[in-house]
Amino acid sequence: MSKPILRVIETDFNDSRMHISYGQAMVDQHQQGLQPDTLRFMRFNPSVLIGRHQVLNDEVNIDYCQKNNIQIVRRITGGGAIYIDSGQLGWELAISKKNIGSGQLSEITKILCEAAAKGLGKLNIDAKFRPRNDLEVDGRKIAGTGGFFDGDTLFFQAGALVDMDVNHMTSSLNIPAAKLNKRNIKSGSDRVVTVRELLGDKTPSIQVFSDNLCDALCEALGLEPQRAECSQAELELAQEYYDDEIGQDDYVYEINRIHQGDVVRRGHTVTPGGIIYASVKLKGAKLNMIGEIVFNGDLFVSPPRVLYDLEAHLKGVYLPDVAAAIGSFFEKTKINMMSVQPEHFVNAINNALEQGQA
Repeated sequence: MSKPILRVIETDFNDSRMHISYGQAMVDQHQQGLQPDTLRFMRFNPSVLIGRHQVLNDEVNIDYCQKNNIQIVRRITGGGAIYIDSGQLGWELAISKKNIGSGQLSEITKILCEAAAKGLGKLNIDAKFRPRNDLEVDGRKIAGTGGFFDGDTLFFQAGALVDMDVNHMTSSLNIPAAKLNKRNIKSGSDRVVTVRELLGDKTPSIQVFSDNLCDALCEALGLEPQRAECSQAELELAQEYYDDEIGQDDYVYEINRIHQGDVVRRGHTVTPGGIIYASVKLKGAKLNMIGEIVFNGDLFVSPPRVLYDLEAHLKGVYLPDVAAAIGSFFEKTKINMMSVQPEHFVNAINNALEQGQA
């Protein structure tokens, strides 16, 4: 019996926002049955990629990026901010649930990360999966991942640190002290390791990495790789997403807006699945009702739009009723979260109200 086909393509756009736009086009085309399961490899110009639910000013040294021609991009997946450049290998999957063998994002992440680790193992790199979504070598990150479900489609992104400009990474990102303290390190550069650092002059080419990774993923998923070109339909749809949303500054900066102008109370809570920040504007004569709320952080929620549905659900809710409103939302909504529970959102809001004005 023949194996299902995995289409394998490569893109090398000069604009990193186009890479993200193409990813959204892949999801749409796959959902509609217009393209098969697909693995895409990407090469980026120097860029900072922030997670779908992150506040740009918190995560990125914008001045440094602008002065050093580092593009700022918002992903369509969750997770934390990363620096990426041409020395790293980006890859992503748009694949049907039935070809994964698990319904939980955390379990799928483990499957895919362990497959990627096996690919690195063929190059004498002893990488291990570390929940929630990293590959590590001796406790240092060599690859990060993230993804979400949208209907029957799993969209999964990852990047491997083959080589990297470490100075750009540490200078372009505002790495929270809590993250550094959690791992007992002084700098973001202590957290990561590149293949170049491990293998030196024996570092293989990016093409060797992509071939090994492709083989390892196909072996783990029982798929047959088939090299192909990018489809014209995906390219055209990606251009539409780029022009209308993903390629525009309004999309990249959008979550910043709640912090401008009015009184905002902001707090956070640390969960096993990431940090959740809650930014709350109150309304009413007694300021006892949610006027507007934004959740952000390096968390993974699937599908990503669920967070916006939760924010809309909480508008106009009186503060004593917030916990019940969040509970009812999650009871009625099909959602896939990695180690995040409804009470964590309640805690973030309560901490925001206790902190007072941001």
